[in-house]
Amino acid sequence: MTNAQILAACRSNWEYRGIDDASMREMLDELSAHLEDAEAAGRTAQDVVGGNVRTFAAAWARARTPLPRRMLRSASIGCYFAGWVLLIPYLTRWTTQLDVTPGNLAFWVVLAAVTIAWKLRRGSLGFRRSWAVALFVALPAGILVDRLAGDGPLFTLPLWAPPLLLLPGLPYAVADLRARRSGAA
Repeated sequence: MTNAQILAACRSNWEYRGIDDASMREMLDELSAHLEDAEAAGRTAQDVVGGNVRTFAAAWARARTPLPRRMLRSASIGCYFAGWVLLIPYLTRWTTQLDVTPGNLAFWVVLAAVTIAWKLRRGSLGFRRSWAVALFVALPAGILVDRLAGDGPLFTLPLWAPPLLLLPGLPYAVADLRARRSGAA
């Protein structure tokens, strides 16, 4: 992997994690200097970043961003996606109330817990891993709870609940969209 590829991979990882532009430029400059120093000393880029660039970038981002801030962002984005996922059944069934069963609740709680724990620990799950977590962890949990607790509704969720869940993550979603647009321009 070339120095430019390493810098690009780190940049995209840090953009995804919401590192501000000034900090990101500083981190990229520092990493670039380390890579150049390593080249001058006859070492490879892997000696600086290790075998996995994404893991290196995630570790540096975690060190740069305090845990409470990462947790707030993760919880807000989780609520944002949960709001959109919950809104879909309302729109497809043309209803104003949604019955929540124990299996549905277990599926989404397990999926959210594993996804957030993975994201805080190792970084982004990615599309394939998130589907794998859904199929191999959350789906069996939902089915098991459905078998044990039955499929009767626990509670009814009104139509105003999903838009309310969208609110905490809205500022992060807008900031991410703006960052992508400014990066593409």
